[in-house]
Amino acid sequence: MRVNLSGVELQNPVIPASGCFGYGYEFDELYPIDKYLGSISIKGTTLQPRYGNPLPRIAETPSGLLNSVGLQNPGIHKVIAEELPKLRRVFHQPIIANISGFSIDEYVECCRMIDKEEQVAIIELNVSCPNVHGGGMSFGTSPDSVKEVVKAVKRVVTKPLYVKLTPNVSDIVAIAKAAEESGSDGLVLINTLLGMRFNLKTGKPVLANVTGGLSGPAIFPVALRMVYQVSQACRIPIIGCGGVSSASDVREMLLAGATAVEVGSANLRDPYACMRIVEDLSSQNN
Repeated sequence: MRVNLSGVELQNPVIPASGCFGYGYEFDELYPIDKYLGSISIKGTTLQPRYGNPLPRIAETPSGLLNSVGLQNPGIHKVIAEELPKLRRVFHQPIIANISGFSIDEYVECCRMIDKEEQVAIIELNVSCPNVHGGGMSFGTSPDSVKEVVKAVKRVVTKPLYVKLTPNVSDIVAIAKAAEESGSDGLVLINTLLGMRFNLKTGKPVLANVTGGLSGPAIFPVALRMVYQVSQACRIPIIGCGGVSSASDVREMLLAGATAVEVGSANLRDPYACMRIVEDLSSQNN
């Protein structure tokens, strides 16, 4: 069950995805996360606190979920001072820190700060959030902008840097290769697909932000295809995510070329999802 990500050894390949597991310690009230999880990708963090987008910002869809939360978080200083110590008390495995920004300077400063935290083993550079304006996905939709932000961050960090890619591009391989060529140690793919719904009673979009990110089982085949394509073109490790909700999904991701797998919105539907997946994987291995 053990896997290695750029020298970071995990007890298994199952990682709750950023945004769907809070800061992790909340789930320890339900099951012993230290025993079950390979790592945790903590909630996306920015330099300044963010309230996020206006409500409503979550809507269910067939086989999926639309969200436009908009990177709500208390800011990097509070995450380091309060959230990470709470997680350390119950979780002693490596942590993945998901970092986002609205400028290259913000990405650099956040990554420089989180790089000093001992339990943070991998930095996940989020250049793929579709729910914020002027940041996030705007950095991940062209090879040149990906190269620019990756090179800038690599100058200030010592931990492995994994770039989280958006599927909302015409050529995912070109973006992945740009990240690899700029020094990224690994890749995370995919983030959510851009979507929307209408309220037929009002004739208006369901989400206040109009559009949101689609996650859940509906996007799994897309994620699997992109992981496979990128694994054929790049040599760095891949964390596969997007619609993973079972041990069978994990095994498919590994067959497609992923080294580890993140589980996202399945945790919102079933808070025991990751525990069940790890148990199923373990029984299948035996």
